[in-house]
Amino acid sequence: MTFELKATDPKSNARAGLITTDHGKIETPIFMPVGTVGSVKAVQLYELKEDIKAQIILGNTYHLYLRPGTEVLEKAGGLHRFNGFDRPMLTDSGGFQVFSLSGIRKMREEGVEFRSHIDGSKHLFTPERVMDIERSIGADIMMAFDECAPGTSDYAYSKASMELTHRWLDRCWKRFHETEPKYGYQQSLFPIVQGCTYADLRRQSAEKVASLGADGNAIGGLAVGEPTEVMYEMIEVVNEILPKDKPRYLMGVGTPMNILEGIERGVDMFDCVMPTRNGRNGMLFTKRGIMNMKNAKWADDFSPIEEDGASVVDTLYTKAYLHHLFHAKELLAMQIASVHNLAFYLWLVKEARSHIVAGDFSLWKPRMLASVSERL
Repeated sequence: MTFELKATDPKSNARAGLITTDHGKIETPIFMPVGTVGSVKAVQLYELKEDIKAQIILGNTYHLYLRPGTEVLEKAGGLHRFNGFDRPMLTDSGGFQVFSLSGIRKMREEGVEFRSHIDGSKHLFTPERVMDIERSIGADIMMAFDECAPGTSDYAYSKASMELTHRWLDRCWKRFHETEPKYGYQQSLFPIVQGCTYADLRRQSAEKVASLGADGNAIGGLAVGEPTEVMYEMIEVVNEILPKDKPRYLMGVGTPMNILEGIERGVDMFDCVMPTRNGRNGMLFTKRGIMNMKNAKWADDFSPIEEDGASVVDTLYTKAYLHHLFHAKELLAMQIASVHNLAFYLWLVKEARSHIVAGDFSLWKPRMLASVSERL
């Protein structure tokens, strides 16, 4: 994997780049739709590629390990062949999912023992095991196994958690470099910066991560309960240290507003379940603000979902029709909303990129931020 910096904004840390993998190129800043179990919920493959124009999607190690399992994925020739998405993919290590199972997991130095949320069966994730699973899944970018401390954690817990993450990172790094890809193309491993909301811990973790010289680096443990302004502060602290010639991935963030603020602070890659999860519940993100399609005000609004929207569905369907579908509990409602929201997110980062290249991102961003924040 390579990364080429194409442009920087003269008045902020925003940057435009190009990631090249064996499955294709990724123009940054980029948003990555989340395909937890090998599919982006309620979205078909042709929509993902042609309408949404996704350049890279995510899979989740925890969920794919449990279903369909590594044996099936290996027989298929990896996740790309299993789900048909022939563009770049990234796998989360499953750490966040495992640690969210607080009542049915036990953490120790070796790794994490947990019970499946599906059938209660017992499993053990170690850094080495996670690297092996991610090799079997076959994503272009693999994530290191880490602990995601809650945003409200005290200093002592956050420090111990970060130090454990660093020890696990060393084991991930070793296992990654003593194994080979399984499907004839290269994979990259991204380490993850932790440290909760404490600037000194974040600096220490960023220095550890930067010292490895990985193909790219991730910022984890944010948007997990801490105030938004604290999240932005931690991004700034970390990005002062992470290499400028490598992509920076902010994990699990977030709203259109979060993404614009992250781009301004030098983040290149984003993912979040929000566009699909919120979409399935009737919330649409648009260029002019946020719409709740279940509200009565849309019942007789026969204008397109979005006049100049980013997706084909925006002009095919009216607000009134989508409102009706949600109240009728039609599955099509969730599909339309998911496609719309993902296309909007991809449009937003593409538009940000064009303004970075043009040199006027700092003028465009405040206007766009105000627009997408409106409640319609």
